Amino acid sequence: MTVYLVGAGPGDPGLLTTRGAELLAAADVVVHDRLVDPRVLALVPDSARLVDVGKTSGGPAPPQEEVNALLVELGREPGVVVRLKGGDPYVLGRGGEEAAALQAGGVDYEVVPGVTAAVAAPALAGVPITSRGLSSGFTVLTAHDAASAGSADWELAARLPWSLVLLMGAKSAAAVAERLLAAGRDPATPVLVVESGTMPSQRARRSSLSGLGVLEIESPATIVVGEVARLRLWSREDLPLSGWRVVVTRPAGQGGRLASLLSVAGAMPVLLPTVEIVPPYDGGSALREAAARLGSYDWIVLTSANGVERLFEELKDARDLASARVAAIGSATAEALRSHGVVADLVPGRFVGEALVEAFAELEPAARGRGRVLLARAAGARDVVPEGLGALGFEVEVVEAYATRTARPAAGAWDAARDADAVTFTSPSTLSGYLDLAGGTPPAGAVVTIGPVTTAAARRAGVRVDAEASEHTAEGVVEALAGLAARRPRP
Repeated sequence: MTVYLVGAGPGDPGLLTTRGAELLAAADVVVHDRLVDPRVLALVPDSARLVDVGKTSGGPAPPQEEVNALLVELGREPGVVVRLKGGDPYVLGRGGEEAAALQAGGVDYEVVPGVTAAVAAPALAGVPITSRGLSSGFTVLTAHDAASAGSADWELAARLPWSLVLLMGAKSAAAVAERLLAAGRDPATPVLVVESGTMPSQRARRSSLSGLGVLEIESPATIVVGEVARLRLWSREDLPLSGWRVVVTRPAGQGGRLASLLSVAGAMPVLLPTVEIVPPYDGGSALREAAARLGSYDWIVLTSANGVERLFEELKDARDLASARVAAIGSATAEALRSHGVVADLVPGRFVGEALVEAFAELEPAARGRGRVLLARAAGARDVVPEGLGALGFEVEVVEAYATRTARPAAGAWDAARDADAVTFTSPSTLSGYLDLAGGTPPAGAVVTIGPVTTAAARRAGVRVDAEASEHTAEGVVEALAGLAARRPRP
């Protein structure tokens, strides 16, 4: 079979190539480095075997010869083998050695280039490594060579008139400075140091060559020496939530949109489902019976996307709704209906129960306060909607479409979330689930809620709310957090 040498990119999973993602989705075995983002590994099928051959900073790692032999062995077995390497396989990644070993072993292989940190880290720190009038080219070296008997010619590197980019520079920055200064490079030469380049935790610092040796640098680090390091164009750190680790507490499989929006804003989402959706206490019999006679209702009211999905599990298709009109409490619920071919007849301007009742009160006189209403909702939901519609003269039948219970997070998920910079709550149930998991202890970081109902639940539970979404959607939550972040120091 074929072994694919795939570049995972410099850190940000969004910089993985489409070809790389396709191969990971088809993989039977993935042999990966330490610094590959877990979100990239999440693209691998559950049935695939993961083999970690990464080297911890300053720690042990399998000898390269063993990795080569492993790839040859795996390549002779049936299945798709992906060798996933940080950055680009052929840029200081020893991918050439692995390719040569596969070639010598008679194993078919293919190289899938990746975005190298040598280019990406400076770019996302606001520095183009070539710029007219400042640098017409660049040289890439490993900083390790400065501290060992490496093959780099530091005399030549010091004389080059263009940018010098050094990878793996955290432990060897002082040695790099010493080598270049000894070779005659101007001590005032500008230097850029990018830690965790392209990631939410990215930190860029500027210095001079003479000051490089005294910086305390966290791994992984990319160092740029040269006149371009004076520049400061747009940087990833300019994103509103850069540096923030934010917990998403929505049920498993439902937090993707919020997590994606947080990533776009620069944050590192931490998925911690605090509740899970389960059948209601009657096993769904009341919903099932109501679904069998939908033609007897004038209105069907749905207050969540979960309620929509549970109702349609009991229907053949949208035609079962017959002549009933449909109301949705908000845009997410309306979107869930659209996915089943149904356009809601009524969606209030504000996505809370009170606004839904107000919208019914504003119906044309012929429809106001007349007819039967089926309200399919979560077990234990507030009674604002049924009581409000009843007061308007509607005959309301309430059925429980689903229930929620505290989820049990995956191993390590709680540890990742415990000291996050912010926690988002999109319902009272996600809040109560979090507090159950935390033994009643409120979050240490900032708390952002999706709207007033969740805010009120938080305050009743003694949880401080730092920001509330004005638009009760995932977009609104991110906007509220970004507003909060603008008033606070970056984490």
